[in-house]
Amino acid sequence: MEAVVPRSDVGPHHIPRGRRELAVASLGALGVVYGDIGTSPLYAMKECLAAPYSPHAIASTTETLAPNVLGVLSLMFWALMLVVTVKYLVFVLRADNKGEGGILALAALLDDSGKRTRRGLPIALALGLFGAGLLMGDGMITPAISVLGAMEGLSDHSPALGHLVVPITIGIIVGLFVVQRHGTGRIGTAFGPVMVLWFLAIGVLGLRWILVEPAVLSAVNPLHGIAFLRSHGVHGFLIVGLVFLVVTGGEALYADMGHFGKTPIRIAWFTIALPGLLLNYFGQGALLISSEPGTIANPFYAMVDGPLQIPMLVLATMAAIIASQALISGVFSLTRQAMQLGFWPRVTVVHTNAKSEGQIYIPEMNWLLMIGCIVLVLQFQSSSGLAAAYGIAVTGTMGITSCLFYLVCRQRWGYSRPKALAFLVPFLTIDLAFFGANAAKILDGGWFPLAAGVCVYLVMTTWWRGRLELSQVMDAISVPEDLFLADIATSPPPRVRGTAVFMASTPGGVPNVLMHHLKHNQVLHQHVVLFSLHTEAVPWVDLDRNLEVHELGHGFFRVVAKVGFMQTPDVPKLLTRAARKGFTAQPMTTTYYLGRQTLLTDGHSKLARWRKVLFAFLARNARPPTAFFNLPPNRVVELGLQIEM
Repeated sequence: MEAVVPRSDVGPHHIPRGRRELAVASLGALGVVYGDIGTSPLYAMKECLAAPYSPHAIASTTETLAPNVLGVLSLMFWALMLVVTVKYLVFVLRADNKGEGGILALAALLDDSGKRTRRGLPIALALGLFGAGLLMGDGMITPAISVLGAMEGLSDHSPALGHLVVPITIGIIVGLFVVQRHGTGRIGTAFGPVMVLWFLAIGVLGLRWILVEPAVLSAVNPLHGIAFLRSHGVHGFLIVGLVFLVVTGGEALYADMGHFGKTPIRIAWFTIALPGLLLNYFGQGALLISSEPGTIANPFYAMVDGPLQIPMLVLATMAAIIASQALISGVFSLTRQAMQLGFWPRVTVVHTNAKSEGQIYIPEMNWLLMIGCIVLVLQFQSSSGLAAAYGIAVTGTMGITSCLFYLVCRQRWGYSRPKALAFLVPFLTIDLAFFGANAAKILDGGWFPLAAGVCVYLVMTTWWRGRLELSQVMDAISVPEDLFLADIATSPPPRVRGTAVFMASTPGGVPNVLMHHLKHNQVLHQHVVLFSLHTEAVPWVDLDRNLEVHELGHGFFRVVAKVGFMQTPDVPKLLTRAARKGFTAQPMTTTYYLGRQTLLTDGHSKLARWRKVLFAFLARNARPPTAFFNLPPNRVVELGLQIEM
């Protein structure tokens, strides 16, 4: 097999051209993509080493304080370098699906729709769906833990204000989701300067304490981390689950690639985000080494002098709000991809940037995430409580990403097994180590992302199975095309002027809605179009090259259009493009016919009863096809059909 070189083919994304546009895109990427990783200093070191806050923290004496700090700091440093820098920035970002990233886009690179059967899905696609479910659960946890972690500085400043932490957190979360309708582009432009200030501020704070205790820089030696794990055994291994907090956000980095592009994401990391993070973590370590054991409860805010604590609290709150954006926009992208691939019910997709097709807003998912975040804040009450739930979602997603990337190397790029394993083995080992360390916290809250992942997976597979069963039922009662046309030629019905467009689920046979219309109205339009839409397992396709028009005779035409899973299916515009293929329809004399299906769950379908009920519920609440296909509402006729499943 000839090796295929990884490419960066992109669809209609707006690629930054010139230094100015690249700088603006990098600033936007900093504001959206790195907020999550950027706010980890608020709670990561505290969870690992501040005994009063964490049941798994290492209690230190004067003799063990410095080795413990250097050991944890070494683990943090190498986690950032290996997981975020090497794995994601160097390798995983290369696996773009024509400019789109995320676990579903990665799975789509391996998807062969012909392998989807009623019995199940290809293993790669099933893994991708479960990983997407975990990431959606992560999208609820990230805003809650980030804002809570920032607002806890209020109680550190004045314990009397501790009762205000949860109410203020909920208010901030509500405000964050309200502004989502303005789009990630505008939000990123507004958030970018704030994140620049944040990384500069935390970098300066850390540098100040590094100068006080420069010996802390020796933590870059991995031997400190190895010695820490050896000396603490199982307890030290559990701390690895807390060390993982420093890399949370790496999976969202990949999911948000379609919003900004890989080059701006890499520039923002290496020039601003990574230096600021390393300086702050080493600064917190220096502070702990130079202090008495047990006297520092929250090392991040302990680095800040008294008069600056309130300004830093405000800046940290703003950064925490921004931290939530990476996962929120990532969930929007994943939802759209799942919907176009046939694994999610139709939802409203609002395009927020005329230049970038990837910048979208999905109201239904926005409000669902907001409700989930509020429930989590009320349930866990603190960032320490949520830390247990955080790691499971992220480690699970990262492990699945490693496996899918290996399959892409083998199946898409033609790498040899040893070459592909050279990536998989070290990174999957790291992922499994982090997952194992976090698995101990399943009963303490780690169950939530697993439950969310299972629920989302069941919804996705039920929607896919339900649509498959429905399609088979519809095909069974459809009339063959040649038989129908022969009957029209023998007994032609009255014809009226204009064009009628009937949406057909498959490019073969006659759609039931046409038969229903002819049976009751006993009339046909002068031109009848059987329109089929097929979503490809790539984000973007050339619409003109993937549009077929076939004249069937007797005024009938079959139009088959293919779109990518990141393209919005606009049927009227596609019909306009059909004029280049020899068929022309006047918009003002064109009527669109849709079938409004009422699903009856007492049929003979092999689908489980609970799946039938769930599918019927999802179908009733999905976005109407009129809006999904962008059909003019005043030119749509819906005919009711009862379907037994």
